[in-house]
Amino acid sequence: MKVQISLGVLQAISFASAVTVYPTNQAATGTAAAAAADYTGAAAYNPTVLNPPAVPSGLPTQFVIQLQNGGTNNLSLPQNGSFIGFSIEMSVVNQVLGSNSKTLQVPFLNLMANLQERSGRVNIRVGGNTQETAVLVESTSDGKILEKNITGSSNPTQTPPLIYTPDLLYMMGNISALVNVHWFVGIPFLLQDTATRLAITQRSQEILGDHLMGIQVGNEPDLYQRHQHYTSYGPYDYFGDFGVYVQAMQNANLQGTNLLVGPNIAYADWTTEQVWDTGFVGVYSQNLAYLSVENYPTDNCAAQFNTGGAIKDPQTIFPDFLSHTSASSGHSIIQKFLNSSAFAVQNGKRLVMFETNTASCGGFAGISDAFGAALWGIDYAFQMAFNNFGGAMIHVGGQNVFYNTFPLIRLYRTPQPFTPPPTNQSTFHQWTVGPTYYAALVAAESIGPSNATQLLDLGANGGNVYTPAYAFYENSNPVRVGIINYVTDPTGASDLRVQIAIGGSGIGQPNQSPASVKVKWVFNLCAALKYLLADSVSQKGNFTWAGQTFGDNFASDGRPMGQENITTIACDSTTNLCTIPVPAPSYALVYLTDAALDEPGVAATTTFPTTVETRTRNTVTIDQAVLATSNGGYGKKLGSTSAGSTSGAAPVKAAPGIVSVLALASGLLVLARMMGR
Repeated sequence: MKVQISLGVLQAISFASAVTVYPTNQAATGTAAAAAADYTGAAAYNPTVLNPPAVPSGLPTQFVIQLQNGGTNNLSLPQNGSFIGFSIEMSVVNQVLGSNSKTLQVPFLNLMANLQERSGRVNIRVGGNTQETAVLVESTSDGKILEKNITGSSNPTQTPPLIYTPDLLYMMGNISALVNVHWFVGIPFLLQDTATRLAITQRSQEILGDHLMGIQVGNEPDLYQRHQHYTSYGPYDYFGDFGVYVQAMQNANLQGTNLLVGPNIAYADWTTEQVWDTGFVGVYSQNLAYLSVENYPTDNCAAQFNTGGAIKDPQTIFPDFLSHTSASSGHSIIQKFLNSSAFAVQNGKRLVMFETNTASCGGFAGISDAFGAALWGIDYAFQMAFNNFGGAMIHVGGQNVFYNTFPLIRLYRTPQPFTPPPTNQSTFHQWTVGPTYYAALVAAESIGPSNATQLLDLGANGGNVYTPAYAFYENSNPVRVGIINYVTDPTGASDLRVQIAIGGSGIGQPNQSPASVKVKWVFNLCAALKYLLADSVSQKGNFTWAGQTFGDNFASDGRPMGQENITTIACDSTTNLCTIPVPAPSYALVYLTDAALDEPGVAATTTFPTTVETRTRNTVTIDQAVLATSNGGYGKKLGSTSAGSTSGAAPVKAAPGIVSVLALASGLLVLARMMGR
């Protein structure tokens, strides 16, 4: 679903001169879809369901988690609730974000708003393989913001060359004026065109302003030689090319302090240590905003692109994603980066996992799009946060990948957190929300919006790999506990009963357990009932987070459906224990205080109907109540939308020629760019 505002030509100022507001009693758009067209076989909707791993023998199902207020060692550095963001392949931004700066994808805005409510902001990287062949032009022959030359696609990931216009950046800026999204933008390093790199950097700074987090300098340069872009290319070549670009920015008088992101390697043909050994961080410290890597636990390239390698069987490798320390677990993925994470901190930087998902080259049917991927993603996120990464980006590809957060079109990489419907079905199908979006949502709420949360891997249940647990601390005190149960067992015999204690004589502290705790679960929806056991880690769609779901394929407008269900569990004041049931499989988030549950940014969503009429002239309609609440900001004073106001409607920090017009679509706004630049 998209919303378009037709504004004609307005005066060239940085925000709307006036907005007309009309009351409306129109009901919110429902999520019922018309009869679906026949399934066409896109990977994002592949119906393959695998068999879950067997129930592990001897699983301890009852254990105690002992916590204390103050004095806990080995906590992570303070982390943000926006720790998990998204990496969007540059070639598909016109499908994920919107058609142009005036026509934004409402489901995408809603999905980002869900995260903003829990963490305060969302971080997104636009780049990937296609950034390396992307050229910024002032206009295209057909007026679109992005064009691809599919016939020029290159192996092994069939990356198409593309051109895009500044309107793509304006679209990103307009999204940031509605939802608090911050951006990384990739520039090409394979194109020997310094002018193009400088133009992208300059326009990104001008248009995105404070919402620009960084410029990614090249993508996976350690693969340049393997992919035959160069006959020889090593860490010192990248070091030199990076320096050439830094000098070019200085010559062009572009601000380059704490802006650039590198080395962005895939840890394929180079190690991070080889890059650090060049002096990269010391020499370019003032230019670097973040250090970055890109990594997947495995790949499906042989099956997707006929590389000649051994084809991996999803059923065989499924268990590798379903334990805390297995081959494809977050714990295993990050082992090779632990030295670099510490090195980054020592040098006043943070290491970001710039692109990741369950498997590169499209992911695996039955793994990347199943409930187990949500549990895997949660565990992976917390492992990175606990080990002091500065964030991570879940990659979003196209319709032909299995791992989408929200599935899309032809892409090269993984299962998506979310996926728009195919273009020819967009009038009667809604979006598909994948398991890794649930992981991002759960991680945001678990870490919370304080920007000061510290994590601890508890090594719970004697370090059992099927039942990892984490504690979340604020001001040195535990405020939340997250518990994962990876096991699928419909008999109920593998449901956990986890006893949480704070303080107590056993650790020489007074009893400090609360009188009660509140619990949210995320599990699969069985039949039409809430809080039933999950059928399986292999189930697809209809997962629930605290009783709410984004439904099955083609079912979501980005808003959670259903009534939120938070369970209150009484604690035993005599034993100082709070006993938490954790169904198999599921993730349980335990709030140890009411304050932890009610932190700013965790309020319930208020949604409104789309009241914008398309193909009308200079007309926008907005519910009057929207203007009182739409800017958010945790109680900050709201701006006016009237002419002559000193603040105006939240403007995009961009060059003259941008206009922001507020209209609400499913609880979000749509911003229109002025046509008369």
